[in-house]
Amino acid sequence: MTQDSRLQQVLALIDAENREDPNQELADGQHWPKEYLYSCRMSDTLAQFMPNAPELLQIACRAQHIKRWSIPRSDYPMDKAGYKRWRSELAQFHGDLSANMMAKVGYDAGEQQRIKDLLLKKQLKRDPLVQALEDVICLVFIRYYLADFATRHQEDKLIDIIRKTWGKMSPDGHAAALQVSLAPAMQALVGKALEG
Repeated sequence: MTQDSRLQQVLALIDAENREDPNQELADGQHWPKEYLYSCRMSDTLAQFMPNAPELLQIACRAQHIKRWSIPRSDYPMDKAGYKRWRSELAQFHGDLSANMMAKVGYDAGEQQRIKDLLLKKQLKRDPLVQALEDVICLVFIRYYLADFATRHQEDKLIDIIRKTWGKMSPDGHAAALQVSLAPAMQALVGKALEG
């Protein structure tokens, strides 16, 4: 099996899972399964940010939220510790599920482990692929989700979130983020966050 065909096969398996999301999101005048739309946005953003991205990074971006709805936030205590445990168990779940799909189409154990490490964000700031994945996650958040997030939170909380997001990104990520077209109110908020 060629590299290209196994990549296409594993992406198709991820897409099939994410199309099952019962949660819908409206975009471009139509309703989409929420995590399928997110995974498409991740892949599109990666293609712009790193046009020749390695195969495993392409898989990690597409699988970042795979089947996320099956582990609801509401199953965990609604405090910081509960949030961290939810995020940690989700990352483990995404990694295991992605590795199983990769095994089905011929990826070896080392490649499967690499996906798990990427999705667990091991060695962030030190591993270039983990950092690129984090940059893409942050770019997708800024471009597609920040404005909606802003409707549900006070300004000081938003400024804190923007600063934390910025802190996770590389200089290349920062440069790409500054090119994202935002509504004037969001642009002003980002500017305010980055001044501090």
